[in-house]
Amino acid sequence: MRLITQYVSALTLALGLGSAAAEEQPLRLKDLQRCGDLFSTEQLTFCLRSEGVAQADLKVMLGGKPVETEQQQHGRLRLTLNRKDHQSGPLWLEQGDRRSNPVWLTLNGSHVVPASPDEVAKNMDGLTTYVDLVSLIIEEDHDGLEESRRLAKKYGAEVVGAIAPLNTYQLRLPAKNLTQRDALVLRLGSETSVDAVVIEESGAEEPLEEDTQTKPRNSEWVANRFLDAVDFYLHRLPGQKPSIKTHPVRIGIIERGVDFDSPEFAAYLGSCDPAKPRTCIYARDAESPADHGTTVTGILAARSVDPGDSGFLSALEPTSSGFEVIVERNSDAGITANVAASVNLVEDGVRVLNWSWGIHRVGTLDVDGEKIDSLVRSGVAMSGYEELLEEFFLWLRREHPDVLVVNSAGNGSAHSGQDDYRLPSSFITDQLLVVGAHQRDFSKNVPVDHPDYVTKRPSSNIDMRVDITASACTRAATLELGKRGEVHCGTSYATPMVTGVVGAMLSINPALEPAQLRELLRRSALTIGRNSDFEAVEADDLTAPILPSERSYQLDNQDIGRSARLDMRKALELTVDSLQQVR
Repeated sequence: MRLITQYVSALTLALGLGSAAAEEQPLRLKDLQRCGDLFSTEQLTFCLRSEGVAQADLKVMLGGKPVETEQQQHGRLRLTLNRKDHQSGPLWLEQGDRRSNPVWLTLNGSHVVPASPDEVAKNMDGLTTYVDLVSLIIEEDHDGLEESRRLAKKYGAEVVGAIAPLNTYQLRLPAKNLTQRDALVLRLGSETSVDAVVIEESGAEEPLEEDTQTKPRNSEWVANRFLDAVDFYLHRLPGQKPSIKTHPVRIGIIERGVDFDSPEFAAYLGSCDPAKPRTCIYARDAESPADHGTTVTGILAARSVDPGDSGFLSALEPTSSGFEVIVERNSDAGITANVAASVNLVEDGVRVLNWSWGIHRVGTLDVDGEKIDSLVRSGVAMSGYEELLEEFFLWLRREHPDVLVVNSAGNGSAHSGQDDYRLPSSFITDQLLVVGAHQRDFSKNVPVDHPDYVTKRPSSNIDMRVDITASACTRAATLELGKRGEVHCGTSYATPMVTGVVGAMLSINPALEPAQLRELLRRSALTIGRNSDFEAVEADDLTAPILPSERSYQLDNQDIGRSARLDMRKALELTVDSLQQVR
């Protein structure tokens, strides 16, 4: 029905029948990307795609101030900015009393282009792969742009994208098929200045990291003491003597967009001042409230008629100093675009990145010895991705050591820490926190702090690389006020539970480093699993086992050896205690 309404409104506008009918269609920003000269450092050009634009005067607002645009047909706009006159910030449209969704516009230059449908092909593994687009990771002792342009000229290619902080540049090759591409990749990879060649294996729409085993939600969040944490933040922080001053936090979510037609997100249209305090969402408008990005973002920031069913950060507003949630994916260029978006967000001040995505290598076996058949990539592609992600985390450690990435463990019932078979969760770094998934066990009548209150989600990846588990299931948003949609489950939805509490912890104590955040989460954790999870040979480790050091060196503590389950309230309590230690 919504598509029919949009079509009629667009047709009415096209026939020049006035703006009144068009105004019935919501004003939405569907896309915002760099265009024109991607390598210009002073004049930056952006292309916008909108819906619902009427014939009345249209204002484009960046950070609350109007900017000049060139309006084109079919809701498309072109915006050119002088870098020295602006800074990264939310951009939205205004027309009369209507406001569009705000989208984050970054002035940082990392951007890669996706392949069109006629620029992809099936490889020998049956996977969709880019035919003429690859990315080169240039050795750090070379000027990346200069060297990539030299190589492009040598091989008849063109430099079309860049992640400059990682010395990574995207080339369009003169290749018409995979045989030609592979020959050029082999030659480029042999260049002494090239560290690695990244081959992108994805279609225009990357598969979502979500399992298909449904389970009613039925207060799944109780297992992580969600509402107890909200109560602590709202009432205990102001009640401290002296009261605890909170701080604003900026969070990045690597997803496509959010459906602002859902009542749960309608309040985020137009301008948003996080200093009110408020939780703000900046995102492209998605097509459906059931989309992956809408559900992931909703766990953090949905607004519900039932306060107990709202997103975690939006529930904290009365006491917080504001949270900014930036939903951004750069383009549909797969893993490379995820990394490009992450680099831009970190440079724009994001403290926590939510990565509800991951991939397995072709041939990966689950714990039962069966091959995983979803979200798989070839060995060649995995090698390139591994190098790119390694460059990202090296850059993060060098330039932004205070940033934490929270990543889903995956839904392959496999081992999350096998570096040859799973990315990015297998990386060993203090700046990557890996989240598994659990679900309620209603067959046992035990209190919430009992290990048997929950059980591992059957599809969740496991092993000692997983830092903590969180609730797997939530319900999607809908277009009807007060109504929730279908149940969505997976590590994708456990991850923002942890991201949310990490954001709240940083709002209490922004001096916490990634390693300290992990320590507080593990020290506060409830337990899951059998008495001892140290026997890795039995494939029974759901997470890294709780150590004596995480229980005040009490060797007889019953939690030692068990796996860790998120306790949101206790994590906030320990964060408050950390302030006393600093003082």
